[in-house]
Amino acid sequence: MTDHNVQVPSVWLQPQWQAPANVKALITTRQAPVDGEVSAAPYDSFNLALHVEDDEAQVLANRQFLQAQLTLEQSPQWLEQIHGTRVVEAQSDDLIRTADACYTQQPLLPCAVMTADCLPILLCDRQGTQVAAVHAGWRSLANGIVRNSLKVFAAQAEDILAYMGPAIGQDHFEVGIDVLEGFYEGALSTAHCEAISAAFRPSLTRPMRFHANLYQLAQAELQELGVTSISGGNYCTFEESERFYSYRRDGQTGRMVSLIYLT
Repeated sequence: MTDHNVQVPSVWLQPQWQAPANVKALITTRQAPVDGEVSAAPYDSFNLALHVEDDEAQVLANRQFLQAQLTLEQSPQWLEQIHGTRVVEAQSDDLIRTADACYTQQPLLPCAVMTADCLPILLCDRQGTQVAAVHAGWRSLANGIVRNSLKVFAAQAEDILAYMGPAIGQDHFEVGIDVLEGFYEGALSTAHCEAISAAFRPSLTRPMRFHANLYQLAQAELQELGVTSISGGNYCTFEESERFYSYRRDGQTGRMVSLIYLT
């Protein structure tokens, strides 16, 4: 097997967290790491999603480049994400599974989720025996995708580490009262309810509209469930147009991938 102390291209993100040495993670950006064939506008440049009407051959070429860059013999577990709460075990059969999170204990089998404003969450245990990737849009987050993802771990919540990747920032994520109510309905305690409330800021210009903080909402959920090691949450996909795809900003656009695996 090839060496997996690979050099992550500078245009991609490498999570800064306290994961064990055998846990590898990265997050692609819209920027291609090398010159050559790339997705054309509006998907420029390193789109990894097949469902956004980009040229299929180009997307597959981008996926192959990602796999080769990481010197992985196995392709990631790709998902058909539907903003639900289903969690599946990653498999090495190259089948696309319908779910919004996947997990594995198998070495060199990457778990991956695609985003372009929604929050990607990467999970691992302190022993480095299991990893998971979670697609946490507001619907999935409010309805329990994080809870379901933690349930598949053999480790207790206090022994699980979480990293929150790039998502839309609060200033640009305006939602209706239905979103606020959806999170309240799923609150697990009074303290959780208060943390949810703190993650919403009323709009100054539009009545019954709010600005939601996905990072705070995810952190409140993780903490309520017993996870204490939470990192990341430092970006805004909407604001950094040269670096990140943003569906809310651009509409028709590509997707980035957050990926995690064991060595």
